[in-house]
Amino acid sequence: MKIYNEQEVLRNLQSGDPPVQRQAFEQVVQYYGEKLYWQIRKMVLSHDDANDLLQNTFIKAWMSIDLFRGDAKLSTWLYRIAINESISFLHKQRSHAHLDVEDESVRRIEKLEADEYFDGDEAQVKFQKAILTLPEKQRAVFNLRYFDEMPYEEMSSIMGTSVGALKASYHHAVKKIEDFLNRD
Repeated sequence: MKIYNEQEVLRNLQSGDPPVQRQAFEQVVQYYGEKLYWQIRKMVLSHDDANDLLQNTFIKAWMSIDLFRGDAKLSTWLYRIAINESISFLHKQRSHAHLDVEDESVRRIEKLEADEYFDGDEAQVKFQKAILTLPEKQRAVFNLRYFDEMPYEEMSSIMGTSVGALKASYHHAVKKIEDFLNRD
């Protein structure tokens, strides 16, 4: 398997030669697919929904690859698309079900408990439940920082939010999770 070289892939994506572009985009899908899947999955929980949103993410990226200017890293651009797709999906889900934010948190926790693929111990389940009580954007910030150890500067590019606001959001998320874990 060929080693992934971002500069080469970007050159090939912007080459204007369709077969070269397709091959480069296949490399992008191979390289980022699993990382994006898990980022989406942490947001929407469902394997099927995560797969659909991952596919939508790559379709949007492919359809607008000519608009990618390279001001940010390709990964930043892809994460932004994936997170926006996830948040839009969750908002649509909530509005179709006519749920408020509280009801949505309860529904997500029930979904986690019913997930046949989740096999965490009691502490892990409680931690995941705590994360699910966070609003979507705050949960995205928490997941990127806590699980992916992403620098705030990169998160700022992905989320389109200042570093200071992201630090505050992460701090509030941690406090909410701690409060949830200390409740029982």
